[in-house]
Amino acid sequence: MPLKVLSVASEVVPLVKTGGLADVVGALPAALAGHGVETTTLVPGYPAVLATLGRRAKAVHAWDSLLGTPARLLTGELEGGHPLLVLDAPALYAREGAPYTDAAGRDWGDNWQRFAALSRAAADLAGGAMSRRGKPLGYDLLHAHDWQAALAPAYLRYAPFSGRAVPSVITVHNIAFQGWFGAEVFPQLGLPGGAWALDGVEYHGGVGMLKAGLASADAVTTVSPTYAREIRSAAFGMGLEGLVVSRGADVHGILNGIDEQVWNPSTDRTLAARYSHRTLDRRRSNKRALEAEFGLEESDGPLFIAVTRLTWQKGMDVLEEVLDHLVGIGGRLALLGSGDIALERSLIEAAGRHPGRIGVRIGYDEALSHRMQGGGDAILIPSRFEPCGLTQLYGLAYGCLPIVARTGGLADTVIDANPAALAAGCATGVQFDSVTYDAVAAALTRAVQLYAQPALWQKLQRNAMKCDFAWRASGQAYAELYKGLLA
Repeated sequence: MPLKVLSVASEVVPLVKTGGLADVVGALPAALAGHGVETTTLVPGYPAVLATLGRRAKAVHAWDSLLGTPARLLTGELEGGHPLLVLDAPALYAREGAPYTDAAGRDWGDNWQRFAALSRAAADLAGGAMSRRGKPLGYDLLHAHDWQAALAPAYLRYAPFSGRAVPSVITVHNIAFQGWFGAEVFPQLGLPGGAWALDGVEYHGGVGMLKAGLASADAVTTVSPTYAREIRSAAFGMGLEGLVVSRGADVHGILNGIDEQVWNPSTDRTLAARYSHRTLDRRRSNKRALEAEFGLEESDGPLFIAVTRLTWQKGMDVLEEVLDHLVGIGGRLALLGSGDIALERSLIEAAGRHPGRIGVRIGYDEALSHRMQGGGDAILIPSRFEPCGLTQLYGLAYGCLPIVARTGGLADTVIDANPAALAAGCATGVQFDSVTYDAVAAALTRAVQLYAQPALWQKLQRNAMKCDFAWRASGQAYAELYKGLLA
């Protein structure tokens, strides 16, 4: 019999996505299937999710009042036939806007209730409180993702639906997002008074959802080994470093993977020309197409790309400052992203200063991001912190060499083209230490110098494309963690 795991999250590809969390949650079922684990994914019933389910959805359970609102549990399937459960609670999820914010970009005022309800439903499910055709819907283990699902381990700890002990795992995709709400919401969570404690849900006089999950889960994972170490420090722990340290060996760093069926330049139909590490010359067609799409001058010089949220975390303020230098050393830039309004304006102004050298698209376009990886020479990722990062993994797969800050998963996945790595023939990109003007400018200059040596640059590209960051190893690591908790 396979191990049955309930994975609960606020988003999952291809149904709803705001970032890398959705990619990971969507990839886990297939990654785990080969290791004797059957994963059922539970997500909120946003309009887009329900529209995708359509008439195929079947109700298997109903709550008259789930934290104060009627709700139903619907069944469906993810791609590949993996089981899906959707929490249909119209009062919480049937609204226009993004999953966490309204049309104006403001957080929904009832986010505490929306995601506490998701967590309560997950705990009920995992504990065997529901049945389908007379058979319990219970699971062997619950896996919660980020603050939106982090109360699920707390419900299992403090208010289990049954006496059945179900272990739990929480994965921290980004510790900067913690889900803090005022103390007034605590009485409405359905938790006993004992949960209001320093080792429970209380955090700085309010309810800390991520904190509650970190304190309550049987195991904590992060999305890269380096990030697991970094969040033990004040510089990266965002106030939760003491709790992370106290969990000791319960904290594990498991590197994210990528879906090699989706991110594969030899089969990617979004590209003008498909290619492999043996046919790198075909990338030229993609470069020409990308130049045309962004209104850039045709050139054999280096074409940098950036596919990112325009935020301080991603180091976009420093990238904006260094753009004149990038152009001055012969580089060009195609950028796709959105976020901070001031950064958006500054980048558009930079494109105006350097017509034909800098192209900027505000927004996000999945197909365009594929074309950028297939046509760009190098991808810029100057993040101040990066739990794992996926764009550098896509860059490696597509021979678009990552230029990255030495932090989190970026440090774990990119081998710097320093003299030793070049001599050993294993380099795959460029790393730099501090996210400052001087450090980023020096990294860009080093990349341009490497690019000026075509044979060496192609060697780096081939090294990158031969890297294996598929989900096989990560899926095995999660499966072994699960089985260890159940031993």
